[in-house]
Amino acid sequence: MRSPSIWISLLLLTGCGHDGTPAKRTIVLGIDAMDPGFLERHWMELPNLRRLRDTGGFQRLATTVPPQSPVAWSTFATGLNPGGHGVFDFIHRNPATLTLFSSMAETEPSRWTFPIGPYRIPLSSGHVRRFRRGVTFWELLDAQGIPATLLRMPNNFPPVESESHSLSGMGTPDMLGTFGTFTFFTSESGQSKRAVPGGRIVPVTLDGDRAELVLEGPENTLRKDRRRTQIAVTVWRDTEQPAAVFEAQGRRFLLCEGEWSEWIRVSVPLLPPFQNAHTMFRLYAKQLRPALKIYVSPLNIDPFSPDLPISTPPSYSAGLAAAVGPYYTQGIAEDTSALREGVLTLDEYGQQAGLVAREQFALLHHVLRRAARGVVFFHFLGIDQDSHILWGRHEAALLETYKKTDLEIGRVARAYPDDTLIVMSDHGFSEFRRAVHLNRWLMLEGFLTLDLPFNTGDEEGLVHVDWAATQAYSIGLNGIYVNLAGRERNGIVKPSERDALVDRIVQRLKALRDPETGGTVVAEAYRARDVYRGEASATAPDIVVGWNTGYRSSWQTALGAVPSVVFEDNKDEWRGDHCIAAHLVPGVFLSNRKTRRRELRLEDITVTLLNEYGVKPGAGMTGRPVF
Repeated sequence: MRSPSIWISLLLLTGCGHDGTPAKRTIVLGIDAMDPGFLERHWMELPNLRRLRDTGGFQRLATTVPPQSPVAWSTFATGLNPGGHGVFDFIHRNPATLTLFSSMAETEPSRWTFPIGPYRIPLSSGHVRRFRRGVTFWELLDAQGIPATLLRMPNNFPPVESESHSLSGMGTPDMLGTFGTFTFFTSESGQSKRAVPGGRIVPVTLDGDRAELVLEGPENTLRKDRRRTQIAVTVWRDTEQPAAVFEAQGRRFLLCEGEWSEWIRVSVPLLPPFQNAHTMFRLYAKQLRPALKIYVSPLNIDPFSPDLPISTPPSYSAGLAAAVGPYYTQGIAEDTSALREGVLTLDEYGQQAGLVAREQFALLHHVLRRAARGVVFFHFLGIDQDSHILWGRHEAALLETYKKTDLEIGRVARAYPDDTLIVMSDHGFSEFRRAVHLNRWLMLEGFLTLDLPFNTGDEEGLVHVDWAATQAYSIGLNGIYVNLAGRERNGIVKPSERDALVDRIVQRLKALRDPETGGTVVAEAYRARDVYRGEASATAPDIVVGWNTGYRSSWQTALGAVPSVVFEDNKDEWRGDHCIAAHLVPGVFLSNRKTRRRELRLEDITVTLLNEYGVKPGAGMTGRPVF
């Protein structure tokens, strides 16, 4: 690692542009899902974005196939086509076992352990492995001594080891190893303990005005039985006022009904007294009387004492927390799951998302005061998550989220007028009216067969598929895979027959009509051989379905279920989406500098950042500079 004096010298001496002049700082604000059409409807209410449009420029930014955030931001990070970086969906499958896994990262335990009583002591370190391939633009900058600061870069967990300062974003788990699991305690009668998508409902018994809330903590991986740890929170309700005292590990605090707590930091014994896990959470006193209803956020990695790698250098997350206070480290922090399950109302979800936004804006302005040179990137997910809930139904509420973002962009533009400022998004947005059960469609078209025809339903993992009679199946939000001999565990389609089968499926997809409206369901069906280039192309879906506006693969399809119907109205609170045809949901590009190109792609922005500092594009990068 470079010494501090050498690092300072590099900042002063090598941070130069390709014309030999000192490099100006480049600020990139990645506003996930900022939609060009929405901006065009509301320019007058978004003065700072409008000013960027007028002084520099505003253009649509072509996104990836498919337009999913892990795919698109991986292309931005590496400058590679998905066939190069190997991320094709939120969900991937292992063709040898047909098990499903996150496309972003996995944790590998220690290979060597030593048993002592109920414990299994690791003799080597565990490892978190990131699946994205390719060299990132900040590694290329780092090789030339150009500093980079990257906060909440998606699909960068664990962060790439480099001299950059970085904090991981989307893809960072909670302390349960999930993308976010809330807990809702309720004393309301008739409730049962159960898991729901994104959370847990836990009945609680009141002893007068006292209750014990027991949170499930992370697995104790040092125990042979991997027993889950527990975190106890005691509640005493005030007998006269709508307020309660809470206590967790000796710390007491008062909450009124409808109030959110600050972050509550706790330690969880794993191997007393030698090793603890560290986590933190927020409480929301939703209702104190007559029934007790308490929402508890997912257990976040504590940035002061992270038990998983979330920053480079490892101490960086603690330094940020010391400057601005604790913050959500969970990659997707806005709790849409609690809203979708009826635990939070729309207003309460807005409050929770507001807490996230305030923390992130504080981090942004702190970093901009400290990082004087090179590239500064900050990713915001709020517009994306709010759009999933508000799109098409609550335009005014969504506009408020845009206006808050616009305000912060204005603060940045005014404070740093000499810096290059780029505002960009990975994709736009669209409505989600109808869910398509793609595996059921494949079954009716004769491409997928079940062991018994009546074994349809929501059971996940393609468990009832008769692989000896199945040619294709769907996993994820856009992909169809050929059951290919030599690749899939029970593949039957010969490699020489794959292209012809893909062509038949594509032809039938394009002919698919909604029986209720007669409308076209699939706007485009992409053959992998036509859209992907690179070493990872062999792991891609054989077909990527580009849904038309209003349609999307069902949640059941994503996880390998085969329901009994093809179409279903979307009655979920998740009413907007972007996992459709790429040309229908382009992102945005705005800057305080004019561009020299009429058509822009995500890959162009990556190369532009390198070009600003005279750094050549890496192998496989196809973008062109925009300035």
